[in-house]
Amino acid sequence: MAPDIRCPCLSGEVYGACCGRYHSGAHTAPTAEVLMRSRYSAFALGLERYLLNSWHPSTRPDSVDLDDETRWTRLDIEDVRRGGPTDSEGVVRFTAIYRDADGGHRLTETSRFVRESGVWFYVDGIHA
Repeated sequence: MAPDIRCPCLSGEVYGACCGRYHSGAHTAPTAEVLMRSRYSAFALGLERYLLNSWHPSTRPDSVDLDDETRWTRLDIEDVRRGGPTDSEGVVRFTAIYRDADGGHRLTETSRFVRESGVWFYVDGIHA
């Protein structure tokens, strides 16, 4: 993705100044919410390696099933509990809107994150 187009996470920033810097490995996400946004963008862009690398090793699957027909169109962050730069845990509730061959869908999830050695990881989530 070109670094000067709008970031898929809809932060209002361009990709290179937003999720692109985490996807490239140049930076690590400073908060659980930023990691959540970068993971959403990774789903939108089909970045399986980033998704796996940002998943905590205790719950990480062997692969991520990314469907080329799925188009992620919107991310709404609904609630953030903890997950700041000095926290060791965080929870982010979000709704992601997407389209696939069956039409439009909403995915609402409450995701858990942990920070280890200064790096945030996605642990798991509960779908609503």
